[in-house]
Amino acid sequence: MATEHLSPHVLQAVEVYTKGTRAWFEDDRDGWVSASVVSNQVDSTKVKIVFENDEDSRRVRLFVFSLFEKTNGTTLPPLRNPPKMENTDDLTNLSYLNEPSVLNTIQTRYSQRNIYTYSGIVLIAANPFARVQLYEPDIIQQYSGKRRGELEPHLFAIAEDAYRCMIREKKNQTIVVSGESAKFIMRYFATADDKEAKGKASKEGAASMTEVEEQILATNPIMEAFGNAKTTRNDNSSRFGKYIEIQFDKDTNIVGAKTRTYLLERSRLIYQPEIERNYHIFYQLCAGVPPTERKEFELKDWTKFHYLNQSGTGTIPNVDDVEEFELTKRSLSMVGISLQTQWQIFKLLAGLLHLGNVEIGGRGDATLAEDDASLEIATRLLGIKKTSEFRKWLLKRQIITRSDKIVKSLSPAQGTVVKDSVAKYIYASLFDWLVVVVNSSLSCQTPGLVTAFIGVLDIYGFEHFKKNSFEQFCINYANEKLQQQFNQHVFKLDQEEYVREKIEWKFIDFSDNQKCIEMIEAKMGILSLLDEESRLPSGTDQGFCDKLYANFSTPAYKGYFLKPRFSNSAFTVCHYAHDVQYEAEGFIDKNKDTVPDEILTLLQNSESEFLVDMLRTATDAATATPTETVKKMTTPKKPTLGSIFKLSLINLMDTIGETNVHYIRCLKPNEAKVAWGFEPNMVLGQLRACGVLETIRISCAGYPSRWEFPDFADRYYALINSKYWDPNTHTNIDFRELCNVILTTYIQDPDKYQIGLTKIFFRAGQLAYMEKLRADRWNECAVLLQKNMRRFVVRLRYLRMKDITLMIQRVARKKVAQAVLAHKRQEKTMIMIQSQCRAFMARKKMARQQNFVVRVQTAIRSRLARKAFAGFRENNAATQIQSLFRGWAARKKYLAQRNHIVCVQTQIRRRQARKQLAIYRSEARSASHLKEVSYKLENKVVELTQTLTQQREEKNQIQSKATQLETQIQSWIQKYNKLDKKAKELEASLAESAAVQTELTSWQEKHNSLQSDHESTLEKISKLDQEIARLSAENLKQKEESQIVALKAQLSQSLRRQPTRQQSINAFSRTLSPARNDPYRRGVSPEGASPRGKSPTGSSIASFRRNSVGEPPARPETHASKVVYNEPEQMRPMSIDHINTLKNKKMPNGSNPDEAIHAIFHDLETLDKEIHIGLVQSLKIVPPNVQNPPSPEEVLFPAHMIAICATQMWRLGYLAESNSMLFSVMYTIQKYCASFTGEDTIIPCAYWLSNAHELLSLICSAEQELEREMHYNSIHGRRAVGWHEFEKLVETVKYELQCLEDNIYHNWLTELKKKLTKMAVPAVIENQSLPGFIANESNRFFGKILSSNNQPAYSMDDLLNFLNRVYRTMKCYYVDPYVVAQTLTELLKLIGVTTFNDLVMRRNFNSWKRAMQIQYNITRLEEWCKAHEVPDATAQLEHLMQAAKLLQLKKATLEDVKIIYDVCWLLAPTQIQKLIQNYSVADYEDPISNDILRVVASRVSNGDSNDILLLDNVSLDDSPYSMPENHVVEAKLYLPAYLNLRQLQRLTSLVAIVKQNPSRQESL
Repeated sequence: MATEHLSPHVLQAVEVYTKGTRAWFEDDRDGWVSASVVSNQVDSTKVKIVFENDEDSRRVRLFVFSLFEKTNGTTLPPLRNPPKMENTDDLTNLSYLNEPSVLNTIQTRYSQRNIYTYSGIVLIAANPFARVQLYEPDIIQQYSGKRRGELEPHLFAIAEDAYRCMIREKKNQTIVVSGESAKFIMRYFATADDKEAKGKASKEGAASMTEVEEQILATNPIMEAFGNAKTTRNDNSSRFGKYIEIQFDKDTNIVGAKTRTYLLERSRLIYQPEIERNYHIFYQLCAGVPPTERKEFELKDWTKFHYLNQSGTGTIPNVDDVEEFELTKRSLSMVGISLQTQWQIFKLLAGLLHLGNVEIGGRGDATLAEDDASLEIATRLLGIKKTSEFRKWLLKRQIITRSDKIVKSLSPAQGTVVKDSVAKYIYASLFDWLVVVVNSSLSCQTPGLVTAFIGVLDIYGFEHFKKNSFEQFCINYANEKLQQQFNQHVFKLDQEEYVREKIEWKFIDFSDNQKCIEMIEAKMGILSLLDEESRLPSGTDQGFCDKLYANFSTPAYKGYFLKPRFSNSAFTVCHYAHDVQYEAEGFIDKNKDTVPDEILTLLQNSESEFLVDMLRTATDAATATPTETVKKMTTPKKPTLGSIFKLSLINLMDTIGETNVHYIRCLKPNEAKVAWGFEPNMVLGQLRACGVLETIRISCAGYPSRWEFPDFADRYYALINSKYWDPNTHTNIDFRELCNVILTTYIQDPDKYQIGLTKIFFRAGQLAYMEKLRADRWNECAVLLQKNMRRFVVRLRYLRMKDITLMIQRVARKKVAQAVLAHKRQEKTMIMIQSQCRAFMARKKMARQQNFVVRVQTAIRSRLARKAFAGFRENNAATQIQSLFRGWAARKKYLAQRNHIVCVQTQIRRRQARKQLAIYRSEARSASHLKEVSYKLENKVVELTQTLTQQREEKNQIQSKATQLETQIQSWIQKYNKLDKKAKELEASLAESAAVQTELTSWQEKHNSLQSDHESTLEKISKLDQEIARLSAENLKQKEESQIVALKAQLSQSLRRQPTRQQSINAFSRTLSPARNDPYRRGVSPEGASPRGKSPTGSSIASFRRNSVGEPPARPETHASKVVYNEPEQMRPMSIDHINTLKNKKMPNGSNPDEAIHAIFHDLETLDKEIHIGLVQSLKIVPPNVQNPPSPEEVLFPAHMIAICATQMWRLGYLAESNSMLFSVMYTIQKYCASFTGEDTIIPCAYWLSNAHELLSLICSAEQELEREMHYNSIHGRRAVGWHEFEKLVETVKYELQCLEDNIYHNWLTELKKKLTKMAVPAVIENQSLPGFIANESNRFFGKILSSNNQPAYSMDDLLNFLNRVYRTMKCYYVDPYVVAQTLTELLKLIGVTTFNDLVMRRNFNSWKRAMQIQYNITRLEEWCKAHEVPDATAQLEHLMQAAKLLQLKKATLEDVKIIYDVCWLLAPTQIQKLIQNYSVADYEDPISNDILRVVASRVSNGDSNDILLLDNVSLDDSPYSMPENHVVEAKLYLPAYLNLRQLQRLTSLVAIVKQNPSRQESL
């Protein structure tokens, strides 16, 4: 190439365009398209570069240019950034900062569902036209306290930056926004929780907002309803400008707000273009008004009103006007507008709708029917008395001259204008009145309280329609002023940075729109000429237009004012964004904004007090600013709308100029409002209109690229020799010197860069050249590495082949030798086999011969044996036959003889019997025998009569004896009652006199003797029962004596009454708990106790638990500041010898210990003091020790002691006192636990949580025992009195104990969560405990040198130690295992949610090395959970585990994306998209392609409620507590020796005595 005629800087610019370099070319459809360099030819006069379209390879672009010396190469196509930079979140970080790169970056991020992008100090927001989960409360809290740049771009980051600047710089702030961003900013300030600010109230959710903050948020629905409307570009477009000052006090708490509005679009009330709507409030009113008011206002569907149906559009997709109407009413109530006033407002709006339906007709003069229904309804709703007068001044006008008043008819068009002007005037006045009311409600009324404010300016953007009128002119005028201020602010920041860095710089020439502004607002400017024409009686729109032509057609305004070629009633203003043609028609009327005085008088005299007051308030507010500002006017003039707007705008600019400004620019990506649709040309136009590209142009005119020394050195260190930067030889590298060496080596022109104090400033295009040098250098290094690596690989392959050859040879020789050895082994083996086979065959033959001989001998011997056996059997059979025959013969002979003898005996006996029979027959016939029988019967009757008489006598004796016994028993009962009464009286005075004690002993002995007599009487009665039983047995034999049987029954009944009476005597002295008839019983049983429905403080049980335990009567208090531990040797129970000593000294034989317990309960004040101070406030808690854990008695004795006191009070009838004691103890425990914070809560809260549950179990066990006793008594006919009230008392106590558990658990978990919240992210996310995978803070080469030694505030060991301490404490204090699992699960859930949300929101952090560290930390947590018996709690870390896996998986192809979604099945598509988008790519990794990012973004569903970004935060102030099951437990009599609690020790001893003598307890 012949390049000798081209200067070095031109050659430098051309050298960048090497083959493969991509650049941008303008395109009619896409704005800009990308193309790659195919060839680059440079000669002495021209440059020829051939580009190929990246999307369509068939399209080739040829770039030829020959005047490079004049343009210094600036006409070259703008370069495209590398893929890694195209997704940057700040446009100023682009290597090539140009218009197409800006557009491409915004489009790329938008396709990935990222709607926010920084451009220096400006935040660019692209409307997604879909609901996105970017404004949730969790997102707000994520951005709270974060510096700008730590998280993804967001308007919350701008709001937080403004808030921090206000605190840090003590200066007011302003945020200039457009679109719907203003309400989200206000929501951020109202709900963000600033935990760093001292004195600022903590917040968590909307429930913690103050009333002022809620009112500030309530202004949004009001302003949107009355000032927003649907337009072609936005469904909720603001049709007015507003500046909201959010006021803060010295503690940065919001104390008020003030709103200023600018230029409400009044014409929208009477006319709306196609597919647009009127203000939202009218459609809300038509849809949501109740039937009664609908009938009163005579409202119909929106299609029936002329002011609403002109555009043909009355609904907005996904917007319910009925719900919006309810929201508007609630918001109006929130700011202090009563319901009655609200319906007056709605009545007024309905009147305006009916006024719009009034039809004014006629040909020449305007006519209106007198009975027009719409007119009558409108005047009735507006409260106008004289409908005819109102109708008259709609059709006519009055001209006042010096001598007369002339009434002139109006044309139909003029009459319509008057009608519409009345409607606009009323609506504008209503809007101004709302602003005044809102300001009076929100503004801080306390002088000196407001120390700073943050202003939010929500004003319309630049507008350019087919037909532009007065409203568009004012809007664009305001944007001209704001753009000028924006340019000056950007220019000022650049200059300040140049000065701060002390570099040499020249004044930057940028496009100043001051001339255009002067043309509009100067003394003879457009607004002045408009006011002049408006004040002329005969002023017309054409006259105004002619004056503009005359004044601005001069060459001085050639570039700012143009006369349209085909119109004489329009004019064109050349704005900074676009040339806009305005139609002059209607300018005069809109500027005047007047209503006929006659109609105004009618309105001011209306019957509607609200309308009159509203007009007066709005008029005063509208005229306040002009009258104060314009002081030099000699004659007062009615201000025009243009002059009011101009003065308001000047005041606004003064306010903005005194504040620090932040900018948010909103873009509409497509005209059709399609979700996630992007039209490049439309966005490009808006970028030019909003000043973003102008900012970039200003930056490019100076030094647009700015690098800090470490960053520049880290990227370009490879361009120079390693002797300048080798970390092994340079421990402290001077980065400034290193950068200077790089620059002086490669950039010869010193004007191309400037070195400041901390940064290097480059001219446009220099970074491209540096990137080319860096790429070439890396290519050279890569070639060198490839050469050496290939040599190394080939040599390694040769060495491996050589080694393999030698190995094969060794193996082959080994195989041959093994084959020879195997052959010899086989030969030897065959010989051995042959010898063995021959021997085997010989042995087998000999065995066969031997077996044959043996079988022959066996056969012969068996034959001989069988023959001998046959002879023996024959002889034996003959002998048997002979013996049988001889026996048969002998038996036959014996039987014949016996039969003969029997026959002879029978005959003899028969003969004798016949003889005796004959004798008996003769005797029976004689009379003497009958007399003898009769005599025997008479004797028997006499004996029976005597026996009956004797038994009667015995019966009488027994009856008399029973009567005597009954009399004696009655006397014994009376004596016993007297003795019992006397004994109780003596017991009461036992403590006072020892003599009485002796007398009591004697009476006790008498009682014992009577008891023995009683037992002897019982024995006698039992003997009588036995005698009666014997007599009854005899009487049963004589059935004919029924009287004896009846007498026995009567006697037995009389005698059986005695044991029944004795049983009643024994049961008389049994204690009927809890309603015992005892002389020492206090008051009425539990009637004084609180009923079930309320707590002891009167609060309802249905109320929240944490408010249940109220404050009891005043108790001695000690404020616990720390936990006091006891010594292990002190935890010794009270000695049994002490109990026996007390028993011997204080309890003489036969005394009742209950009386001593009564005496203790008489002094309840001392007992309560010991319980509250000794057992709670001053208690030395046994420290948790895993090696030597305390016993359950050492931990739970406070609960057992409290339960013993309560049960003894119940047993003895002290129900009201027990109620008071229990509630005061619960309050003391709760207050004691609440006095600790942070880690100090671990031990006391766990200790008392365990004791509280133990106390609840003891109360339930005592209740069951008493219930069993009551059931036993009821079976025996002794129903306990007052049991129902006692049940209510116990239920209340159990409920309050459950509340106490809940409160302790809540306070404990709250403090643990606060501590754990600070530890979770540093320990799990930032801590790197896995060696070999340490990730630097950045992927820079000098990361170890540049990174500070700042380690995370907490390590993983700290986190595990914290969890170990919590677990160890719960185990040592015997907390229920269910509560242990519940607590650890809640803490791990907090860790999982907090760390996952932090990881999702982090940027430039999530690398695969970080993921390895996080996964290792999660594994340690999982191992800890398994080792501590809570393996199920690891499920709370699943989201974080899958996020770590995602960061480690490949992300290069679509198949990799599919694998990611399969592995990370628990993560939502939005979460996956966010993690992949924020993935930090190392230098040795390929960046994730935009195609992959677009595919991942396409999986995100806007309508899916489950597709969330952040997990729901675990509330710090709300920890749900699931109550464990109560267990059956018996109260233990354990009290440590170190506790000097005399009353409790005495009570414990007495209870022990009662338990050692169960018979005594049964007899009481």
